[in-house]
Amino acid sequence: MKDILHRLFEYRSLDKSTARDVLVKLAEGKYNQSEMAAFMAVYIMRSITVEELAGFREAMLDLCLAVDLKDYDPIDLCGTGGDGKDTFNISTLASFVVAGAGQQVAKHGNNGVSSVCGSSNVLQALGYDFTNNADELKRQLDRANICFLHAPLFHPAMKNVAPVRRELGVKTFFNMLGPMVNPAFPKKQMVGVFSLELLRLYSYLYQRSDADFMIVHSLDGYDEISLTGDFKAATRSGEYLYSPEDLNLKKLQAEQIAGGDTVEKSANLFKKIISGKGNEAQNNVVLANAAAALYTAGKGSTLATSLSLAEDSLYNGKAKKALEALTGKLIAS
Repeated sequence: MKDILHRLFEYRSLDKSTARDVLVKLAEGKYNQSEMAAFMAVYIMRSITVEELAGFREAMLDLCLAVDLKDYDPIDLCGTGGDGKDTFNISTLASFVVAGAGQQVAKHGNNGVSSVCGSSNVLQALGYDFTNNADELKRQLDRANICFLHAPLFHPAMKNVAPVRRELGVKTFFNMLGPMVNPAFPKKQMVGVFSLELLRLYSYLYQRSDADFMIVHSLDGYDEISLTGDFKAATRSGEYLYSPEDLNLKKLQAEQIAGGDTVEKSANLFKKIISGKGNEAQNNVVLANAAAALYTAGKGSTLATSLSLAEDSLYNGKAKKALEALTGKLIAS
């Protein structure tokens, strides 16, 4: 590791093969915690290259416990996190809206590292039991149109890294990897990233794949469509700039999409919004992200059409029914 660190401290980058090898050794516990922390800190201070990101991703996917859900052709809605904005669980709520609209979802997520409440935290608080049993995940898709893939159950090799990430408490390159290493290898993905630079890296890598994708970044720093300003979207056909007005939605202020400061408050807010009792701002930001995912999945010929499908799912209780079917628990209205 010392040679690798010296190379990185001299502002030299790793080729794809070396990056893959380092990540495998991290997972195998070949380095001590100080070495792992130093390695992660490098990518807090300098940009990651396409080849480094590709190597890390390849290692994660090779090491993961893969699950075959291709017969369901699911989409994943996942953000990198690490934007420091502390919003409520927008992409997770949007996932249930998408499921309620008839598109099956294999949501990949984890506990919060640089935020109070990640998708795993909120779903566990809502009564969901994590599983990596493929048959059970398929049953969940059959009855709820959605299943949840709790990252630690599918990336067990990362247990050596998790304590260091928690202690650092800031975004690392593992945030960059999260949306790219779904163990179901979905062919449809709507991904949020925390910077324009990362949007372009993701776009470059996804162009090499056979997936239908949309990668989004709000220009004021959010890893999702925040409606607090313009956002950029990258797809196979190019990059596009949208404003909230392009979706016929109002521009929002940051405080209107803030999350709870505890897991319990976040879960209560989640239940409120999915029950149709969120305010206009909360509803609209969820609907915008759900619409982008539905459009990516081919549900709707335009974003406006996809937005109508999302509205029907949220306001007519279909999203709530998907959550209840997944958890087996009724949500108090």
